[in-house]
Amino acid sequence: MHQLETRFNHQFGYPYVFLNDVPFSDEFKSRISSATNSSVEFGVIPHDDWNQPSWINEEKAAKARASLKHGNVKYGDSVPYRNMCRFNSGFFYRHELLQKYRWYWRVEPGVQFHCNIPVDPFLFMEENDKMFSFTITALEIRPTIVTLWWHVKQFMQQHPEFIAQDNAIRFISPDNGISYNYCHFWSNFEIADMNFWRGPAYTAFFDYLDKAGGFYYERWGDAPIHSIAVSLFARKDQIHFFNDIGYQHDDWMHCPSSEEVYKANECSCDPSRSFDYQPGSCTSEWDRVFD
Repeated sequence: MHQLETRFNHQFGYPYVFLNDVPFSDEFKSRISSATNSSVEFGVIPHDDWNQPSWINEEKAAKARASLKHGNVKYGDSVPYRNMCRFNSGFFYRHELLQKYRWYWRVEPGVQFHCNIPVDPFLFMEENDKMFSFTITALEIRPTIVTLWWHVKQFMQQHPEFIAQDNAIRFISPDNGISYNYCHFWSNFEIADMNFWRGPAYTAFFDYLDKAGGFYYERWGDAPIHSIAVSLFARKDQIHFFNDIGYQHDDWMHCPSSEEVYKANECSCDPSRSFDYQPGSCTSEWDRVFD
């Protein structure tokens, strides 16, 4: 948050909204509020929006968790992680504190911003008819989404009216929807339009996937679900790669390759360590969307 303030928000003063499944402590609220001159709101996530639904077969879900744990899959046996993925897929934009907002920037604990951000990305997206943006692409862990694409194809067959013309399906499928290449936009960085998530196409899509139970019977992540949705239901020119924003989450980093941008925005990252075209990245697949 200190980096985001220093690199960007001290100029623009956008508000922060913090959400948690339990109330934040007074100490946390005090420390966060002292880190910015902007307004800060703290909210509690409704129980049913966060926790595993009662209609999930726990015996089946427990077997799935045990199987993924045995396979050493990250967060394979974690119910809270699944709760988070489901919440970020279908509920955050419904929270009462977010109803007055259309645009959001998702900020995760521990992320880093390596460059100054002199241009307002919200205005850029609004003025250029953008809907979703990213900085890092990656391949999903295959055992976590074994049946996801099957369900996606079922939904597409049932709702062809939601598929956008001139979409970005080439990013997620090499054969026009027959198979999934496991590529996704890394969702810990998202600047996006919540009207898309609140719209009829994504609402129907999420409800369909939620009823399938894959958040708990497998370990479906919000990143592939968001990515598949925007690649199918939005035009490709509505998806934007913020190439000029230096960003890092865990060991994966995007660093601007342009020397002019690097110097102008006082970047502190190493472009040679940028994840863009390393094994496991899907940036080359994104490049092909516009070939």
